[in-house]
Amino acid sequence: MTRVRRGYIARRRRTKIRLFASTFIGAHSRLTRTITQQKMRALVSSHRDRGRQKKDFRRLWIARINAAAREKGVFYSYSRLIHNLYKKQLLLNRKILAQIAISNKNCLYIISNKIMKKKTF
Repeated sequence: MTRVRRGYIARRRRTKIRLFASTFIGAHSRLTRTITQQKMRALVSSHRDRGRQKKDFRRLWIARINAAAREKGVFYSYSRLIHNLYKKQLLLNRKILAQIAISNKNCLYIISNKIMKKKTF
């Protein structure tokens, strides 16, 4: 019986997996079975953390806006500021408001004064 030489498809698949795991340490970059396990784990973590990153940045922006809103110039909380922005149909997202709060607090003070005019009956 003649000798059968194995094909290159499995080897090609393994090298592709090894390229993905080339930065891993130890057996995680050398052994095929652990490479596939680590690859699955890495992809799950990256998928989960993309959503978590959005959540974390939103929390950061809210904290910055709240800190700037409670400072000396503006005398009310974050929730009232956002509520009044929506009432006046001033559509600024939290990222932009946080950048304004950091770079130019005077501008945030002007915006808050515009939306917080006293009600006259």
